[in-house]
Amino acid sequence: MNDTMKRGGLANGWRIAAWSAVAALIATPWVAMQFTEEVKWTLFDFGLFGGLLIGSGLVLEFVTWKSGSVAYRAAVGLALLASVLLVLVTGAVGIIGSEANAANLMYAGVLLIGIGGAAMARLKPAGMAHAMGAAALAQVAIMIIALVGDLGAEGQAWPRDVIGVTVIFAALWLASAGLFRKAAEA
Repeated sequence: MNDTMKRGGLANGWRIAAWSAVAALIATPWVAMQFTEEVKWTLFDFGLFGGLLIGSGLVLEFVTWKSGSVAYRAAVGLALLASVLLVLVTGAVGIIGSEANAANLMYAGVLLIGIGGAAMARLKPAGMAHAMGAAALAQVAIMIIALVGDLGAEGQAWPRDVIGVTVIFAALWLASAGLFRKAAEA
């Protein structure tokens, strides 16, 4: 068996594992609903969650097919992970106070900056690095607005929750930017 066939088999194994993990993640809330009343997902919730995961998986498949750069692929993977987690966290529990706090809508701006920056960069790695850096700055700016404006102060873990979550997301965006920069240098 030649090297290309071996790599193709390995890639197919990873693809099967990844898509199986997506299916398992989508099924997890349904299984939880069978055992507890605390998980109450609607068809819309499942559609949004499934759309986010499947859409992200398809983007990653496309990037994997199109780019030979491991750094570029990893950068896209981190950006997608940050995007999906940001939507899920703000929608499920909220970052600024509870999920019902309208201030959480500011985080849509982070996603728009990332998507708009990627479009302006035409997905080229150097421009993508700038777009992810801008997303990190937007994430931090929202934290500052929340802290200065006392937004979400009714939360039990205020302000630790906003600061901690911001540090995690900013780190994801910056790690993605660093990987895009590495891909640009290659």
